[in-house]
Amino acid sequence: MTTQRTEPAQNADDRTMLEGWLDYHRQTLAWKCEGLTDAQLRTASVPPSELSLMGLVRHMADVERGWFRRVLVDDDPGPIFYTDEDRDGEFHLTEDDTWHEAYAAWQAEIDIARRNAADFGLDELSRGTSRHTGDPFTLRWIYTHMIEEYARHNGHADLLRECVDGVTGD
Repeated sequence: MTTQRTEPAQNADDRTMLEGWLDYHRQTLAWKCEGLTDAQLRTASVPPSELSLMGLVRHMADVERGWFRRVLVDDDPGPIFYTDEDRDGEFHLTEDDTWHEAYAAWQAEIDIARRNAADFGLDELSRGTSRHTGDPFTLRWIYTHMIEEYARHNGHADLLRECVDGVTGD
């Protein structure tokens, strides 16, 4: 599999721009993981942190689920990879955890996110609310937050990938 990254449009309307940047960052994380073995993807390569490329993908599957299901449409199927007892479970990998499983869960959540977002305008309020304030979010806010979340974790992915096999890139 070769991940193709699509550059976001430079002169589009707000929604196209936001969705373009979010997809670009999703594609960047996939690209950072490309060509590695399960063992390499599970490697926490910046001690003492437990952060790994596979852990980042699992984390982003749960983040997609949280924002586009729990918050946007008020559907809470629960977390995929963590529990109340292990809030960082997505990063606690074992030999049994595979890239296939992590990637499939992540892509499934992205597909659901796209479908759910398609039913909302950018300034429309979410059906679910903030766990902290009880207030809803606009889809615009959720898109902006997700772009920030991916951008931050893609920076982590850059460092992790370089430590795993020396590959660098934008």
